[in-house]
Amino acid sequence: MSDNVFIAGAESARVRSDKILKRLLLVLAIILAVELVWLFGITPCMPFNHIEVRGLPELGDAEVIARAGIVSSSSFVNFNSAAAARALEELYMVGEALVEKRFPDTLRVILKPRRACAMAFAEYRGKVSPVFFDQEGVVFRIGAAEGELQALSERLPIISGLVFEGLKPGLTLPENLRPLLENLEGINARNPLLLSMISEIRIHKKLYDGYELVLYPAHAPVRFRVGPELSEETLRYIMLVIDVFKRQGVEIDEIDFRTGTASFKPKEVRSVQ
Repeated sequence: MSDNVFIAGAESARVRSDKILKRLLLVLAIILAVELVWLFGITPCMPFNHIEVRGLPELGDAEVIARAGIVSSSSFVNFNSAAAARALEELYMVGEALVEKRFPDTLRVILKPRRACAMAFAEYRGKVSPVFFDQEGVVFRIGAAEGELQALSERLPIISGLVFEGLKPGLTLPENLRPLLENLEGINARNPLLLSMISEIRIHKKLYDGYELVLYPAHAPVRFRVGPELSEETLRYIMLVIDVFKRQGVEIDEIDFRTGTASFKPKEVRSVQ
């Protein structure tokens, strides 16, 4: 009989343990469900708790947030990050905008500035100032301090012969200059030393349509006429020709590459009377 009592007591204890475990599991399941509902159902609908802006110190966070269309009610669910990036890229100083939503309540805005591929000089507000533009032809900066200008002019090709109508930040150069600017950006990225050997690139407008280029090497008193296209191969050939004539002691005023074969004009000898 004592054995039966012991078995009955053990069975009763096991039943109570099962009930406690089931209740505990039920409570945990309810807590987990509430957490999941809060995390996936409620938090994404709440306003962003963290907004991070990086990239362009000259643009204040408040200006970036306003331009991106971020308001007090913006949340992970209702905010259009692609539209915000497009709006930010309309700012003339912004080259690329990355707007990233991070679940559940964080927004990151990263702005990449435009990168100058060339510079020019033009009159702006009553004085001649350096003008900087990128490979898309967007003028994103006008003016520079003297020390900075020296460093920039050594790194960037100077383009002359441009006509700036209504010069201001955000102005876009004519579309037909786009291939030249893209070429300059590519050459500067791959072989900046080669490009630094050209001190000036002059845009020479043709009589009816289009333009040609007149290149002035940095260390040789000669000019080169080429078509509208500019490549590393052309620049290397120019440097080779300069070296050949220098070794031969021949003084040249101009070398013409427009026809595909080089023709040259000897320097005129002036008589002294």
